[in-house]
Amino acid sequence: MTSARTRGPVRIVGAGLLGASIGLALRDKSVEVILADASKATVRLAADYGAGRPAAEGDAPVLIVVAVPPEAVAEVVARELAAYPDALVTDVASVKSGILTELEHDRADLSRYVGSHPMAGRERGGAVSARADLFLGRPWVVAPHDGVVEARLHVIEDLALDVGARPVRMSAEQHDHGVALVSHVPQIVSSLLAARLVEAPEAEVGLAGQGLRDTTRIAGSNPELWVQILGANASAVAEILSAYRDDLDHVIHALRHPDRIGAPRTIAEALVAGNEGVTRIPGKHGQDRRYATLLVTIPDEPGELGRLLTEIGEEGVNMEDLRLEHSPGAQVGFAEIAVLPEAAHRLAAALEARGWSLSEPRAGS
Repeated sequence: MTSARTRGPVRIVGAGLLGASIGLALRDKSVEVILADASKATVRLAADYGAGRPAAEGDAPVLIVVAVPPEAVAEVVARELAAYPDALVTDVASVKSGILTELEHDRADLSRYVGSHPMAGRERGGAVSARADLFLGRPWVVAPHDGVVEARLHVIEDLALDVGARPVRMSAEQHDHGVALVSHVPQIVSSLLAARLVEAPEAEVGLAGQGLRDTTRIAGSNPELWVQILGANASAVAEILSAYRDDLDHVIHALRHPDRIGAPRTIAEALVAGNEGVTRIPGKHGQDRRYATLLVTIPDEPGELGRLLTEIGEEGVNMEDLRLEHSPGAQVGFAEIAVLPEAAHRLAAALEARGWSLSEPRAGS
């Protein structure tokens, strides 16, 4: 185990998913972690999972991480700055500009505040869903401002590195536009798509495959939390949604008049633009890479998926991504395995020799 860059004690305010996950990751590096939360039960649960110890009178934290709901962040940051005048304070909220503006308005000591945001999460919240590896390979935005010195930015970057994340510097404004594009708008689009299923006939919903599952996965997120997030970043989200609406209108018009000159081209250009855009989504380790995929048939029996993954490892092939599809009532499922193109044909031959049924490798992303 490598030694931690982060010096403790680290006080984490908010012992839910992100707070407890940070605590677990820091405890793995033997950093002292102090847990605080408005709910004593939440603190006890996070402590039971090993994310740190409950706060006590006389604690003197060096670093404070605020991981509370978005609407409370600025108030809690200001309170922590006042209560611990020797500590550096950061927060992990998904919107940054509004918090900085509120703190400026309240005349908080901004020399000891650095906003940050780990680009990681899960559909389920709470300490029970926390994981020490939640941040591995994920970007962790650090947002500099005029009132903070370079050395304090380094402290937050060291925190990100200690939990396995990749520090990225962005202004608060650039960050908020970026998360609107890659996180907040996708949440709305996913939710609206899933909402179309509410009144759909059961027989039609029963036709659902992996494409629908992929595009609606995040629709199961917490509505209360997302109302706060979207409200805090409303302007940036509305701007991108307006452009999305314009694109959608063009496609709808082409579909309503598919025989008109130019309609097929409009549809094709929309699909091609999607092809180009998806190649820019960072892959494993933050790199833009294209993979080959194998579609493996898995019998619907206990242990079969585990056996497949074990045998891929025995062949010395690194699996870059995995997607599963299994329809209710089906006797088999499918595993879509992404690997580097140069390994695809060798792995396909090896798996077939081991008795697996699979398709030919095909280009994927």
